[in-house]
Amino acid sequence: MTTTVDHTLGGDLARAIADAPDATAAMTRAVALLKTRRPHYTWAGIYLLDGDTLVLGPYLGKPSPHTRIPLGRGICGAAATERATIVVDDVDNDSRYLACSLETKSEIVVPILDPADAAIVLGEIDIDSDQPAAFTADDTSLLQGVARALATRLR
Repeated sequence: MTTTVDHTLGGDLARAIADAPDATAAMTRAVALLKTRRPHYTWAGIYLLDGDTLVLGPYLGKPSPHTRIPLGRGICGAAATERATIVVDDVDNDSRYLACSLETKSEIVVPILDPADAAIVLGEIDIDSDQPAAFTADDTSLLQGVARALATRLR
């Protein structure tokens, strides 16, 4: 998939996160910018880790039946457990996928790691697209930068 790179989005996200009055506002602003400025992002949300469960925080898109996801379950649970970004080009061919929408074709999940200790997962950014193979290296880089910026607000 070819997408137009928005070269100002990274800076706009960094400012929005840094200028937010609290962590919830920072997450909400990040989700809103991602969803509105990346047209292929059909669903954008943030899960926060509470014990051994990912709990859905701010999101934009269709309501998700997956508001609580145990570590190790689904692509979200796998990304948190592995502390690694996971890109799935075709969710129908990944047995870990927890169906949220029949229209979803691809997904990227980026863990938000504690800046003082990368072994500690604070949460993750979850993005779905209705387009197959929607996510490029630019998306990965952008979202990993957002995760780093959010980590400083969530800590």
